[in-house]
Amino acid sequence: MALLKSLSDKSTRPLVERLWREHISKYKKIIFFGLFCMGISASMTAALAKMLEPLFDDVFFVRNEDMLWIVAATVFTVFVLKGLSGFGDSMSMVYVGQKIIADIQKRLFSHFLDSDLAYFHARSSGELVSRFTNDVNMMRSAVTNSLTSLGKDTLSLIFLVGLMFYQDFNLAAIAFFVFPVAILPIVKIGKKMRKVSGNTQVEMATFNILLNQVFQGVRIVKSYAMESYERGRANVVIDTLCQLVIKSGRTRAASHPIMETLGGIAIVTVILYGGLQVIHGDRTTGTFISFITALLLAYEPLKRIANLNANLQEGLAAAVRVFEALDMKPTLKDKKDAQLLLVAKGNIEISKVSFNYPSGKKALMDINIKIPGGKRIALVGPSGGGKSTLMNMIPRFYDVNEGKITIDGLDIRDVTMSSLRSQIALVSQEVILFDDTVRANIAYGRMGAKEEDIVKAATLAAAHEFILALPQGYDTIVGEQGIRLSGGQRQRLSIARAMLKNAPVLLLDEATSALDTESERQVQAALNRLMEGRTTLVIAHRLSTVMDADSIYVIEDGRVTEVGKHEDLMKNKKTYARLVEMQFAGETQQKAS
Repeated sequence: MALLKSLSDKSTRPLVERLWREHISKYKKIIFFGLFCMGISASMTAALAKMLEPLFDDVFFVRNEDMLWIVAATVFTVFVLKGLSGFGDSMSMVYVGQKIIADIQKRLFSHFLDSDLAYFHARSSGELVSRFTNDVNMMRSAVTNSLTSLGKDTLSLIFLVGLMFYQDFNLAAIAFFVFPVAILPIVKIGKKMRKVSGNTQVEMATFNILLNQVFQGVRIVKSYAMESYERGRANVVIDTLCQLVIKSGRTRAASHPIMETLGGIAIVTVILYGGLQVIHGDRTTGTFISFITALLLAYEPLKRIANLNANLQEGLAAAVRVFEALDMKPTLKDKKDAQLLLVAKGNIEISKVSFNYPSGKKALMDINIKIPGGKRIALVGPSGGGKSTLMNMIPRFYDVNEGKITIDGLDIRDVTMSSLRSQIALVSQEVILFDDTVRANIAYGRMGAKEEDIVKAATLAAAHEFILALPQGYDTIVGEQGIRLSGGQRQRLSIARAMLKNAPVLLLDEATSALDTESERQVQAALNRLMEGRTTLVIAHRLSTVMDADSIYVIEDGRVTEVGKHEDLMKNKKTYARLVEMQFAGETQQKAS
């Protein structure tokens, strides 16, 4: 009754219906099989209680030996059927629970991959991982427990209560008249449980974020001797989690004294009333023992059903967070009539482009840049001026607010994102390597690439020699984010990956920033070979690497303030010339020291 009242709640019912519609209903055949097994198991439980009646009345009192063998054989059969049906319903629920969690995790992963880059910038990886682990597991637990309780416990209760009413209607009515009193407090407990569970999931996500940050940044933590500070931060989150879990346990346990007290009242009443009937000869001892046994057997599933609402609300709190993530639709998507992009000449034109961050802050204003096919264009300027933001517009990591970007005359919003990005190779200053082999990280640029192509790309990126020196060569696992490699080695693998892709458009965002002087010289020579005949947009902090660019654009405060070749910009003696002079002065001072 408490569960039914909770399910009718306006915040609970839509969630339950959505869970059923989107993830549970597809397994209804297995669920019905499990319910069938639960029905057999429940009926066998009631049969065991019923068998006590002939055991006492016909065997113990009448001393009927033939009946003893019949009762023993029947009880053995009941236990065998109960065991087999219990196996069937347990495996059914495990299968359904695991399939549901797998489906949700697949759906979440696919959804996150399709989300905009801004979605990831607004959330930490720890928060997203928490959706896959804590939240989804809470949902699985709620679904499995709910199906089991609604099936096995409810059916057991129905059979046992049916037996009790069959044996003595008045005695059964006396036994159960007190339980409706428990409905209201149990519903309130469920609502409180959902709130506490929601807060717990939020705090668990915070904990995941903290762990992720500290473990990835452990080198910085140790170098700045910040272990005590991080322990303090972790202790605060752990203590908060601890208090929430204790509160959750206290809330969940609140139904126990209610059910125990009411159960005690019911059982004592039955013992007094039924015992007097036996004493006065109005019923047999076997019938009374059978009734008491059925009542005691019914008590446990009744308590589990009482706790079911709390379990369900706990899972629904997690479901809210999961569905919030799934309902976040990407703003960047293909048009219905989007066409495939096949780059021929590679002419890129950025026309009157403006862009605002979601906060409303202007990042780019009226940008006009022409990149002729096969030419190399460089973007330079002070940090935070908008260079990387502008580069991110070309593969449509962000969409322009005003203006347009075209490749070979086609607006990039009119082509499919997959075809657009297949024509672009990106090497960023933020080197991303996966916890896989060197070979797999390079081959990420072109899945299915031949071994000789992978080796050639690594050679061009000045990576082949250091790869051969690794313990397993190209089969060496690089570790999370390439932790087992140096910064320069990671950058060269990233460049090799872009070389293997062999795309007609190259985006180089400070691609040599992490390299030492010798590695930079080798890689720059390789990049020069790679850029031949390809349209290239370069962002460089080391201005020496872009001095021979076909054209240099100076970006300041989201605007183009200077355009020209290196020699022309030096003559202007403006921002570019000042940056070059400052950089070379700094390098000269370093060499002198």
